[in-house]
Amino acid sequence: MASLPITELNARAREIFRLVVEGYLGTGQAVGSKTLAGAGGVNLSPASIRSVLHELEGLGLLAAPHTSAGRMPTELGLRLFVDGMMQVAQPTAQERAAIESRLAQPGPIEAALTATSTLLSELSAAAGVVMVPRREARLAQLQLVPLAPGQALAILVGADGSVENRVIAVPPGLPGSAIEQASNYLSSHLGGRTLPEAIRTIRGEIAGGRTALDAASRDLVERGLAVWSEDAARRPVLIVRGQANLLDEAALLDLERVRLLLDDLENKQSVAELLDSAREAEATRIFIGAENRLFALSGSSVIASPYRDREGKVVGVVGVIGPTRLNYARVVPMVDFTAQSLGKLIG
Repeated sequence: MASLPITELNARAREIFRLVVEGYLGTGQAVGSKTLAGAGGVNLSPASIRSVLHELEGLGLLAAPHTSAGRMPTELGLRLFVDGMMQVAQPTAQERAAIESRLAQPGPIEAALTATSTLLSELSAAAGVVMVPRREARLAQLQLVPLAPGQALAILVGADGSVENRVIAVPPGLPGSAIEQASNYLSSHLGGRTLPEAIRTIRGEIAGGRTALDAASRDLVERGLAVWSEDAARRPVLIVRGQANLLDEAALLDLERVRLLLDDLENKQSVAELLDSAREAEATRIFIGAENRLFALSGSSVIASPYRDREGKVVGVVGVIGPTRLNYARVVPMVDFTAQSLGKLIG
């Protein structure tokens, strides 16, 4: 169901809808007509309020969790509220100081990013997440070693001494001389380069016929490059902190939802892909519940903002993941400010 414009609600319905949403976001509990009748600004009887609540429920904006309970916003209602009614509260001076102070701590950038994720978790009472910038390491060599019939082991050695291995498929009966020739060629072109730089150089030489490799060795070089380039593209670096914050008193009433959310957070590849979709956003993005397939079952929300280096290039994403009753008005500007602060830190 598409969200209707907030202007289609009359003033009375808008006010009651706002109070229900704000009450739910503040307590995590459904809001009843008696509570609304006692709230300032609603000069209506409980019966009149119930009538408006029924209308809002019919529009798909509110739902009643139990027959005798009050109402709570649906995901559609939350989206309407966030897009059309929410009054954003800028981070307090204390919150801004805490974020800047945490980022100013000496140490490697990874430590600052971990601290950022932890701090966001503490400030939002949800899980904080940060995608680490993809940093292309300089390489030393890539060796190909016969492993078994139809298989070879690709060993990538970084200039920093790191070593990673991958098994690649090779044509059956491939002579050892072809593997050795391909291995020597790769190592001679990798030294001091990043993987993307080496791939461009090697593929340019192969395409231009500027190598002494035979057909079998050229095929093996391509296989070795392919396994590493695909692996690098799919390798997110994700920091998640504060999952324990998701186990608050309100969450204990819905343990199955929390279990699903914690399971989702364990799947860091999928979480990283979700955050990656916010890289091209001009501002903070908000995903509510089923708007994103990953968190559809757990009914969770994601607030994410890209952060840029000093040249304006997007290098990562920072955000918060929690229940749909997140305090959006407070968390959205907090995430945005954190992204801006990270950008000042990244060279």
